[in-house]
Amino acid sequence: MKILVCISHVPDTTSKINFTDGDTKFDTNGVQFVINPNDEFGLTRAMWFKEKQGASVDVVNVGGAETEPTLRKALAIGADTATRVNTEAKDGMQVAKELAKVVQDGGYDLVIAGRESIDYNGGMVPGMLATLLDANFVNNCISLEVDGTSAKAVREIDGGKESVSTSLPLVIGGQKGLVEESDLRIPNMRGIMMARKKPLNVVEPTNASAETTSASFEKPAPKGDVKLVDADNVGELVNLLHNEAKVI
Repeated sequence: MKILVCISHVPDTTSKINFTDGDTKFDTNGVQFVINPNDEFGLTRAMWFKEKQGASVDVVNVGGAETEPTLRKALAIGADTATRVNTEAKDGMQVAKELAKVVQDGGYDLVIAGRESIDYNGGMVPGMLATLLDANFVNNCISLEVDGTSAKAVREIDGGKESVSTSLPLVIGGQKGLVEESDLRIPNMRGIMMARKKPLNVVEPTNASAETTSASFEKPAPKGDVKLVDADNVGELVNLLHNEAKVI
């Protein structure tokens, strides 16, 4: 079984976020980037298939040279090869089209993507990719088993879980539950050294066009001052909630 794991290069959640050029571009200065958490859950599950079933595991990213350290980390975790599509990720459709070409050229049986990235939270790429490939698709996937060309998955739905049976080729949008946080792997020194020798292939893009553009960004408004009200002053509390907070 050939598995391709899609890797997004995203800011660490502890990073301070700022914008430049009139709030139209993300300021990357001083920002540490990591593997998108949902993608890391998928990569960890792919490593299980590699170790238990002898699958091959490749990783791919759409982005510039600045994303290569993130791909190297995925190689250090245990992926066999990495591919970087040499173009800026501009929107979901453009990324899905670039990924589709990589999947088609590589003849992959299973594509594991995160259900969404934690930077833009679009949640579009896995479904678009499956449509472009005419492959089966399971989103919000929290469990996956593969036996030959058959697959059984569990996906999270409102108020519960749904078990589904499907077949390869398959695209999934994975999330926490596919593996647990305790299962995630921290690259050791041996893995880091081996990653330096593993192939990281750079391929030119298909020049797929973006369907959308970001007009501007806006950070959440800062929290206001806290007002404390004595427990026995119900009237003042009601007045503040009604006239200032406007929640009643």
